[in-house]
Amino acid sequence: MTQFVRVIDLERCIGCRACSAACSVENQCAPDTPWQVVHNYEIGKYPNVREKFVPMGCMHCENAPCEKVCHEIDVHAITTNEYGIVLFDYDKCISCGYCESVCPYGVPQFQKKRETLYVDEDPTPYEALPMESKHPLHRKKQGVAQKCTSCWHKIEKAIEDNSVEQVGIAPQYTPTCDLVCPVDARAFGNVDDTDSKVAQWIGEKKAEQMKKEYGTLPRVYYISSGGGD
Repeated sequence: MTQFVRVIDLERCIGCRACSAACSVENQCAPDTPWQVVHNYEIGKYPNVREKFVPMGCMHCENAPCEKVCHEIDVHAITTNEYGIVLFDYDKCISCGYCESVCPYGVPQFQKKRETLYVDEDPTPYEALPMESKHPLHRKKQGVAQKCTSCWHKIEKAIEDNSVEQVGIAPQYTPTCDLVCPVDARAFGNVDDTDSKVAQWIGEKKAEQMKKEYGTLPRVYYISSGGGD
């Protein structure tokens, strides 16, 4: 069995936002709807104060409230595939906003207007492609829910190439945000493989899930001296 998870080491993250920038380029995110964001806050008391950074994208929850509510209203635009990746179907979404309201992590977003990655500039070569030439998850629509897909288009390629075991290792099969971190604060891979980096980090570094009290069972784990809350 293959279940993909992400582990982020908050003790190593320097808040450079390379993950966010790389994601926006890879997935053609408009400025008002980035799929990866980095929050920052201060911890400690003066004069011993330091800044902490928390990168966030979709948690790809095992018990995803967005998927549950979408099924409850009989729309079925949100599904979890066999690899543990939660995906949105832009063609089925009715823009009701329920997924946004029930997500405790504030992940689902709605693009208000169609914009290019670089405002007031020409579209990038990939953005300029006809919509039918893009991967289905990059055919975003105005007013329709969207979010991080853990670069499903790259994982899908690994499946096609019979190289699933290389996800999280080979660059062409690994989510772009996890590739560009300059301080090795991110890992992505199969948690069911005990030799994988994610499995070892979760076990050895005591990585924890965020907001566990909601029972969502997120597939993103955080390493932090303050725990996963």
